[in-house]
Amino acid sequence: MSERLKPGDTAPDFTLPDADGNEISLASHQGRKVIVYFYPAALTPGCTKQACDFTDNLELLANAGYDVIGVSPDKPEKLAKFREQESLKVTLVGDPSKATLEAYGAFGEKKLYGKTVTGVIRSTVVVDEKGLVEHAFYNVKATGHVAKIIKDLGI
Repeated sequence: MSERLKPGDTAPDFTLPDADGNEISLASHQGRKVIVYFYPAALTPGCTKQACDFTDNLELLANAGYDVIGVSPDKPEKLAKFREQESLKVTLVGDPSKATLEAYGAFGEKKLYGKTVTGVIRSTVVVDEKGLVEHAFYNVKATGHVAKIIKDLGI
């Protein structure tokens, strides 16, 4: 299992394809705060709820100085379908190799319906303007998580 990040750690940089196949990197957001959230799969109920919550609050978060990037192991084609089907405005990137998921401690053993499985651990990491971890939330719930982040960040 990969190491979980803690406040003060340097956030691992990444460059991943978005829903249109364009390369998105964490480094290109330097100077802005970034909420990087990790979810198991596009087009599933919990992940749809979470992505819609981020989309609904995107303007509020942007006005507070935060960009939002959603990371899953999906390929760009599936992300594009997800974005179109749900009218998502949040930036979605795919990590089929799971290297970024592992670097952020968002892939490993977890409990699913009482069984231990290996997969994406629903997580959110808030990165500051200098690329340092400000907050790291692991094993979060899809529902209500965005509201909790907004509250925790004092937005």
